[in-house]
Amino acid sequence: MIVILDFGSQYNQLIARKVRALGVPAQILPCTASIERIRELEPKGLILSGGPASVHAEGAPQLNPEVPALGLPILGICYGMQALAHAGAGQVKPTQLREYGQAHLLDMADDPLFVGLDGRTRVWMSHRDSVVGLPEGWHGLARTENCPHAVMRHNEHPWWGLQFHPEVHHTEAGETILANFAKRICGAAETWHMDSWVEHHVSALHAEIGERHVVAAVSGGVDSTVMASLLHRAIGERLTCVFIDNGLLRLHESEEVMANFERLGIPTRLIDAGERFLSPLQGVEDPEAKRKIIGRVFIEVLFEQIAEGDLLAQGTLYPDVIESVSTHGPSATIKTHHNRVPEVLAMMEQGRVVEPMRELFKDEVRQVGAELGIPREILWRHPFPGPGLAVRILGDVTPERLAVLRPADRIFIDELRAADLYFDATWQAFAVLLPVRSVGVMGDERTYENVVALRAVTSTDGMTADWARLPHEVLARVANRIINEVEGVNRVVYDVSSKPPSTIEWE
Repeated sequence: MIVILDFGSQYNQLIARKVRALGVPAQILPCTASIERIRELEPKGLILSGGPASVHAEGAPQLNPEVPALGLPILGICYGMQALAHAGAGQVKPTQLREYGQAHLLDMADDPLFVGLDGRTRVWMSHRDSVVGLPEGWHGLARTENCPHAVMRHNEHPWWGLQFHPEVHHTEAGETILANFAKRICGAAETWHMDSWVEHHVSALHAEIGERHVVAAVSGGVDSTVMASLLHRAIGERLTCVFIDNGLLRLHESEEVMANFERLGIPTRLIDAGERFLSPLQGVEDPEAKRKIIGRVFIEVLFEQIAEGDLLAQGTLYPDVIESVSTHGPSATIKTHHNRVPEVLAMMEQGRVVEPMRELFKDEVRQVGAELGIPREILWRHPFPGPGLAVRILGDVTPERLAVLRPADRIFIDELRAADLYFDATWQAFAVLLPVRSVGVMGDERTYENVVALRAVTSTDGMTADWARLPHEVLARVANRIINEVEGVNRVVYDVSSKPPSTIEWE
């Protein structure tokens, strides 16, 4: 077991996932966890996560001085490194040149943490503060162009600090660094395996549910599809799947989702509730207000399908569990969460909520889906946000604006598929309708019409992402088709920002 102490990082679940991918069990605890709680897990080592605060800020989380006294190997990541330095009276200060995104490790020393790394390794940075003065008893192991102490190590104890994030996909040797720490330095054993997960959990679900009936809301995405497949295998006809058309779906979305579930042999009920969602959205421009309205109406529609005594199934994943429980650390909120509303909490208190995948990460869900025989084109379908096109229309959501965005988005996806770029070259791709108009010329007439932004990213988990380097001829073809085929659009732009600092969705 490797224990991860959460200091508020948006990436803390990625650390756990990457450690699990090595076959090593990992569990996240809040940075305020008691020493007794840490000892109960009998960890072989500790990882201190990053976080959004400055160690000097009022109320900022600090390293419990009893943690080093446990005598375990420690790896501090970003804020975790700064917390180690601050606890040792080192100097942590804001630097003139902040680092967000790609950097390279330079002047790397010979160290067990670096076994298998090249001399110039690309890493992913996301920090304002830096360790500008090492604490007594520590020495530097590497730097970047803007960060003099990108890696530090204690002279006597097995303690390391990294200013970069080894857990994110864009740190090219991140898995090697984590493997060196977890296995080579901590000596952790490989006891986390997915081989028998499906068989075990189908049996466990059958025993947990018994003869009761389960209602599951499905979206057609990978999480809800795998959840429904697991439940259908476990309880068969005692499962009712409900697909709610909120009027904010992509072109032909309802037909395609229903066809997919029919293909999987899972009976699914279609609820057409578009007017119930669109009406309260009139005049609402704030993205969080949109999410709350859509979430509230969704719960109302869903609970109309649940009879007394029924169970509710949710496609909750381990990251959802972490984000929904405030005791897991001071994580900054990027957007509101979806599955912990009063109605659901009440059912949880009654023992009427089933969450078959609450201990899994997204890529593990896909592994389970493959074992269940779900086709690749469903398992690797691009993510689609719960609020749908409402958060891809910046500003007011109206039927007229939906009518512009839907065909534009469809053209983009169709062209990616035609160029064989949908599955392997992009993790997520979509169109966004901007709240601006631009001047154009069509024929001999001046136009003043909408602007559509195209967004395509590469990623493995959505926690970090880089913009996809799509071929220019594909982008040109997409733009030409949108402008010529979608009435009301005279300009198409392409988003070339990474996450961080941007998010994948625009809202």
